[in-house]
Amino acid sequence: MDTVATDRDDRREEDEAEDLLSELLKPLRLTGVFDSRWHVRAPWAIEGDAEQSCAVLHYIVEGGCWITGDGHPPLELNAGDLIVFPTGSAHRLSDRPDRQGVPLRAVLPERKPGTSGEIRIDGTGPVSRLLCAGLHYDASAASGLYTSLPWALVLDGAQVDREPLLRDTLRLLAAPDRPVGPGDRLITLRAFEMALVLALRPLLRELADNPTSLPLLRHPGISQAVVMIATRFAQPWTIDSLAREVGMSRSAFTAAFRELVGESPARHLTSRRMQEAARLLSETSLPQSAVPSRVGYQSAVGFHLAFRKWFGMTPGEYRAGMCHAA
Repeated sequence: MDTVATDRDDRREEDEAEDLLSELLKPLRLTGVFDSRWHVRAPWAIEGDAEQSCAVLHYIVEGGCWITGDGHPPLELNAGDLIVFPTGSAHRLSDRPDRQGVPLRAVLPERKPGTSGEIRIDGTGPVSRLLCAGLHYDASAASGLYTSLPWALVLDGAQVDREPLLRDTLRLLAAPDRPVGPGDRLITLRAFEMALVLALRPLLRELADNPTSLPLLRHPGISQAVVMIATRFAQPWTIDSLAREVGMSRSAFTAAFRELVGESPARHLTSRRMQEAARLLSETSLPQSAVPSRVGYQSAVGFHLAFRKWFGMTPGEYRAGMCHAA
């Protein structure tokens, strides 16, 4: 009987981890991409600044490189490997981990979303070719759960090969003779968006098996609360009711949530509600008056004030701006 109960508990924890990963895998809607192709020969080193509201990926097409970042051990990458920086952490790429580099802005001064670039460094050493991209996303869609991911996530070549759609998408994006025509930038944007999600999927599976990398996945109460907020945000939750639902005291729940998610449960709940409100206003024709109840607000005035505080504009102004941009 004890064995049966243990197996049931293990399955429940696995299901909760899968639910949580599913929420993380819902793609952040990219707003723009700057992509570049690098053809470099040693010696070389380039310092990348931290990027705001931007994931960064590097795919090694040929050769290899080292990745270094403050407070982190150097990482060696080889042909076929992919590295993703979910929140655009500052890092250096180089042919040797101890080599000092030039700032990225010195070799690519313009990196506007929707454009492409190229880096060529001529040396006498081995050749490396890389596909690099800055994937700009709507910051309002990035929850504390997403921003709590490790600074860098790596898929080696063998892991990439086990994801054929990811591998083929990266190879197509890295091709120097990539087709160009009507709608090319939109296709590129969506292709990189797909590549990001396809890369995160196996990476997050590994995190689920390694709780030291993302402890939230192994805290049953907090992981359950995060899934509830992600999927049942329209309910009239309070901090007390969330804590009761997961069997914790308010104080223990609040402290553990802030430590594991990186923000308070109240802010996390508001973030999810505002994310959905923005989606309803920009992607549907739902009457504005119906939005508050769909995202958990009983008072239209309370929703209006919360939305304006979050986005710096009223719901009507937001919808009008989205329609104009479209």
